[in-house]
Amino acid sequence: MTITRYGVEGGTGTGGQKLPFARAVEADGWLYISGQTPMRNGEVVEGGIIEQTQLAFENCLTIMREAGYRVEDVVHVTAVLTDARYFSSFNKVFSEIFSGNPPARICSVQDLVVDCKVEVDMKCFRADRK
Repeated sequence: MTITRYGVEGGTGTGGQKLPFARAVEADGWLYISGQTPMRNGEVVEGGIIEQTQLAFENCLTIMREAGYRVEDVVHVTAVLTDARYFSSFNKVFSEIFSGNPPARICSVQDLVVDCKVEVDMKCFRADRK
């Protein structure tokens, strides 16, 4: 089995800090994408829950596509919201992204270490990559 790590050359977090983990890791047909927040160039993009959810997913989907996976390959999503009142707006964005191929999911409410409203990660699978 081969393990491929994506983005270990230095993702950037808030304040320009170098992040100490891979953006994603692929092993035996599975792609594990690290939690993504609504950041661009190491800074949180301000906005409401819809805009922040769209960007967090956009960041995950960009990593997924760079690794050669498609939306149809997403099998599980973990989502963390900082306020339960964001749930229905989050679901609206989630439904748009996964309209034809909904994955399994867990969604919880917790504090985040980054000052934003949402963080998401994904697990993808492709049998032909085993």
